[in-house]
Amino acid sequence: MYICPKITVNSENYPPKKVCFHTLGCKLNFSETSEIARSFKTLGYQRVDFEEVPDIYVINTCSVTENADKKCRSLVNKALRVSPNAFIAIIGCYAQLKPDEIASIEGVDLVLGANEKFNLPNFLTQIEKKQQAEVHACAINEVKTFMPSYSGEDRTRVFFKIQDGCDYSCSFCTIPLARGTSRSATISETIVQARKLIAEKNVSELVLTGVNTGDFGRKNGETFLSLLKELDQLDRIERIRISSVEPNLLSDDIIAFCATSQKFVPHFHIPLQSGSNKILGAMRRRYRKELYTQRVNEILRFMPDAAIGVDVIVGFPGETDADFLDTYNYLNELPIAYLHVFTYSERDHTDAAEMTEVVPMQVRNQRSEMLRILSEKKRHAFYERFVNTERNVLWEAEKDGECMYGFTDNYIKVQAPWSEPIINKIVHCRLSKSENQGLLMASLPVSDLIS
Repeated sequence: MYICPKITVNSENYPPKKVCFHTLGCKLNFSETSEIARSFKTLGYQRVDFEEVPDIYVINTCSVTENADKKCRSLVNKALRVSPNAFIAIIGCYAQLKPDEIASIEGVDLVLGANEKFNLPNFLTQIEKKQQAEVHACAINEVKTFMPSYSGEDRTRVFFKIQDGCDYSCSFCTIPLARGTSRSATISETIVQARKLIAEKNVSELVLTGVNTGDFGRKNGETFLSLLKELDQLDRIERIRISSVEPNLLSDDIIAFCATSQKFVPHFHIPLQSGSNKILGAMRRRYRKELYTQRVNEILRFMPDAAIGVDVIVGFPGETDADFLDTYNYLNELPIAYLHVFTYSERDHTDAAEMTEVVPMQVRNQRSEMLRILSEKKRHAFYERFVNTERNVLWEAEKDGECMYGFTDNYIKVQAPWSEPIINKIVHCRLSKSENQGLLMASLPVSDLIS
């Protein structure tokens, strides 16, 4: 893959000292942005906000939907308005998939793909020394190494990347094209990284992230479950959360282990994508809804209070009104806590983009709205179950007027009067109704501080 043939930089202005990062997309992107930001810091760069006239903007892109591509262009324009002479580097999935398209955007100076982005500071040093630099990136099928990363600068939790890439071939997805094949470090290497970040960061919760997290270790002859058991032995971390796991990889053994663990929380986010087996087949998903139902029931058998989140796509080619109603009715009856709803958008180089039974955009949007309303009903019903009960809450630094926010182990968002001493602490609280339908209120008995 060939990108940005010539980049000319005024050497008098470099190396710049102020750098701004903006991340689009998933938790995996946030963890990788943090890793790159740390490498800048070691070279003496100061991380600043978007409006503080940075010398460098680094935009880490997503390309799951068309809107993410448009957002990238909008951010470049915004950056140039704030700092017209800034150096703008684009990294991430969109950069890997469409480097020439990004390079044509006025103001973009550098485009780096999946592997090269971690060498961004080195590329800038090269540009500074040579004034002109020709940068070549390796093709995605040549990316074999796993680059660990983690977030945590401004959070009470760390997004810990344990896996990258995907070997699946879902007909709608560009992720294998953007991130390559599934890969991960060994369990022992991953534990070393986990201990390092726990020592460096004063955080209470570890969130395991990846493209296909449950595929961890397969090519090393190891298993995701074995990793979970090792992570459960870590000191100085109170909670571990699995960000997302495919239903065909969420085994009964994993569910049973999490139910008895002292660290893994009762919260699972499981992609479904459709409640119609016909559409699941067209999507080339590796399960049918009967397996999904079994996984949900197994979780709730072991952990009745567990929150279960669901990814769902509406408007996939060939999705009839009957197919959508299958999905709606299935989700309506399923004992889940919330939905993440995605409106299908055509992506280049995917088989789904060539399918002829296109669902009109107006219909897609109507279906999305129906499921978002259903999600709010599900979330509200789930929260109602825990009114006048007690749960452990991890409190965050976010302040809204005189209020602060936190999350229970089973992912209920709660609110309380501001109390700085309990930031990044887990407190045993009693939950009650709130005027805000999107969360619950919590008491703050400081004497019950448990971490």
